[in-house]
Amino acid sequence: MKNQLPKIHTGPVTLAAIILVSGVFIHSTTQAISLPTITFGVAEAQTPQQVSSALQVLFILTILSVAPAILLMTTCFTRIVIVLGFVRQAMGTQNMPPTQIILGLSLFLSFFIMSPTLNAINKNALQPYMNEKINQTEALEKAISPMRDFMFSQVREDELALLTDITLDSEPYSKDDIPTMTLVPAFMLSELKRAFQMGFMIYIPFLVIDMIVASILMSMGMMMLPPVIISMPFKLLLFVLVDGWSLIVGSLIKSFG
Repeated sequence: MKNQLPKIHTGPVTLAAIILVSGVFIHSTTQAISLPTITFGVAEAQTPQQVSSALQVLFILTILSVAPAILLMTTCFTRIVIVLGFVRQAMGTQNMPPTQIILGLSLFLSFFIMSPTLNAINKNALQPYMNEKINQTEALEKAISPMRDFMFSQVREDELALLTDITLDSEPYSKDDIPTMTLVPAFMLSELKRAFQMGFMIYIPFLVIDMIVASILMSMGMMMLPPVIISMPFKLLLFVLVDGWSLIVGSLIKSFG
């Protein structure tokens, strides 16, 4: 026997219900997949307040874009990243380690060295401000004070005297007389000077290896062979044998006292 499917009789009421449900489903689907659009334009300002508001928004966006760089310049990040860059250039390994690795290591070392200062800012400024015990002005003053103490502990007298002679009309009698806008560039100059001094000391052993290899190749008459190709494995071997990364990182941490 053949299986026969039952016939479905659709009357007018059933057909109207199917059409109504289909219409509701199509309408809801259309509403669900509707995509928003974003339009940008430049309109003519009607009042000076509109121009002022636009300039304020632009100024705030500019400050937010450069704020991380400004904060990093007031920490030990400058010295660390320059010294690690010198290490990579002295070994002649081109892009090894990669720039992302150097920046990441520099950031973590900066957080490690700056942890006492950051803890003081969190305890004296951030937490009281979050608990509404002090206002914004007092929080900023208490946050800047530990950063100034750190920069004063690392800044060199020559760079500080240079900047104070240029910016101040009279000789300061104490640290409080030196504004932060004068202290920050003096601190950055000191960091650059120390970083280049450490970079020079890093270059010396690798330079000696290059000179020895170049003299050996000259004596053997292999003048067309680049000495860098031969000296690079020896420089890597020397760096690994003396545990170079531990020495460099330890020297960097100890240089901040």
